[in-house]
Amino acid sequence: MKRSGRFDGYSANDFRRDLISGSIVGIIAIPLGMAFAIAAGVKPQYGIYTTVIAGFLISLLGGSKFQIGGPTGAFVPILFAIVMQYGYENLLIAGGLAGIILVLMGVFKLGALIQFIPRPVTIGFTAGIAVIIFTGQIASFLGLSGIRKHEDFISNMKEIGLHLSAVNLYSVLTAVVCLALLLATPKLLPRVPGSLVGLLVSSVLSVVLFEGRVDTIGSTYGAIPGTLPRFHVPEVTLETIIPLLGPACVIAALGGIESLLSAVVADGMTGSRHHSNRELIGQGIANIVTPLFGGIPATGAIARTAANIKNGATSPVSGMVHSVFVLLVLIVLAPLASAIPLASMAPILMVVAWNMSERREFVHIVKTRTADSVVLIITFLLTVLTDLTTAVIAGLILAVVLFIRRMSGMLTVAKVLPDPDSHKGKVASHIVNDSHDCPQIAIISVEGALFFGAGTLFEKSISGTLDERPKTVILRLGKVLFMDTTGESYLAGVVREIVQQGGIVLISGLQSQPRDVLKRTGLDRLIGKEHFFAHTGDAINYALTRLEHQKCLGCRHFAFRECAALSQPDTANER
Repeated sequence: MKRSGRFDGYSANDFRRDLISGSIVGIIAIPLGMAFAIAAGVKPQYGIYTTVIAGFLISLLGGSKFQIGGPTGAFVPILFAIVMQYGYENLLIAGGLAGIILVLMGVFKLGALIQFIPRPVTIGFTAGIAVIIFTGQIASFLGLSGIRKHEDFISNMKEIGLHLSAVNLYSVLTAVVCLALLLATPKLLPRVPGSLVGLLVSSVLSVVLFEGRVDTIGSTYGAIPGTLPRFHVPEVTLETIIPLLGPACVIAALGGIESLLSAVVADGMTGSRHHSNRELIGQGIANIVTPLFGGIPATGAIARTAANIKNGATSPVSGMVHSVFVLLVLIVLAPLASAIPLASMAPILMVVAWNMSERREFVHIVKTRTADSVVLIITFLLTVLTDLTTAVIAGLILAVVLFIRRMSGMLTVAKVLPDPDSHKGKVASHIVNDSHDCPQIAIISVEGALFFGAGTLFEKSISGTLDERPKTVILRLGKVLFMDTTGESYLAGVVREIVQQGGIVLISGLQSQPRDVLKRTGLDRLIGKEHFFAHTGDAINYALTRLEHQKCLGCRHFAFRECAALSQPDTANER
């Protein structure tokens, strides 16, 4: 897979394909833009403004050839919480701050860091967001009136429960028609957007048969203007910025994750390769500019990006066409949009929530009954019951703690001796016992990562194997692939203790990364550079020479076949 120029070999035929795909995606984006804005607690036109401005800039400046940007479902819970707590004007400021953070992330080349977020965390909060979006549309689906919006999930569910007796059957019929067409259209007419068909037919049905009996966009939010709003800079002060930094960081992090995931999906579908840091910069600039025209935060939209590719897009031009198309529709058809029933918007968001829920992957991870299952469930529950910030932070911390625990448990420290039954001079731990050991030379195999989570275990295990206080300790570190400074400090403590007792430490098979750590800390000088060997056999031969092998013949617990087994040639191949 290669990274190519965004407009390499662009032709008139490519423009025709981009024109078609951009128009189709624009049709899909119109109802979604309004629906996401309503779900976020703001007027539907703000979703349209976001689609037009952010969508154009993301395609123009981003790092993916096929990315379609705009408002997405992933943002709904966090934007709704900001609107509830700080208001719409401060949401614009938070969006602009998030844009600045995204630009800085791209400038400092932090795009690759997104890949280090554990999959159970992303699936957990994505599924939680899906639940919030789905349940948030129940009131509109049922036509419940007098519903008060709350920040927390449980209060919103209680509110719906208290108003269930006021179900509006006309709204339910409108919503059911829209839902049926949403599900049926892709099967009957695969190239026709189901959301558009469902929205148009159910809206016409509602206007003709149930006029005045179903809440509409116009009756709830007022008429949708047929133009973009004027350029407006929100009033920004230090007092307003400080409390919004936290929400802005969440928007930036979520936007970065969503956009890069979408770009990766596009790469997989086309064989191209996106530029992650350029994508973050493009997303950032779009989110800086969009609030100046009343738009809400935007990011890459996976479903719309996939639709863009499936309909023949060849370059970022399709994304820009999609934005221009939405702008033209806004100018021409804005008055008609005011007649759209809220009950028609609800099924669209419910289907979006269902599709984004990662339900199969969710169930798969839960069935594994591993630490990842715990991380997934905790992140999911906290997303639904508290807020996205708490869920992501808790999920990441829990994932790191469980990972450290697993890695520390993988460290093994064992005393070994040459195995007399091995024709290749292998060493083994099972032959070491009270009657079969050497008090002068101790060979210890260490396997696993020697880091802060395993340092104490390493120290205790080493101490338990050195009760005889041997004159020479050979540490076989060929299977220690990673060592941090904490692990090095524990190793240094062991080395100093052995040296203070008059012994020496020999190291065999040291890998490049641990060797670099020992050089940087100076521990290699304390051990003695002449005490490092490529193979265990070389270390054993050195130890035998130093101890004057004939003196070992009188050992009470002699285990080394008169020490000859230690120096057999095949043993030199053991690291």
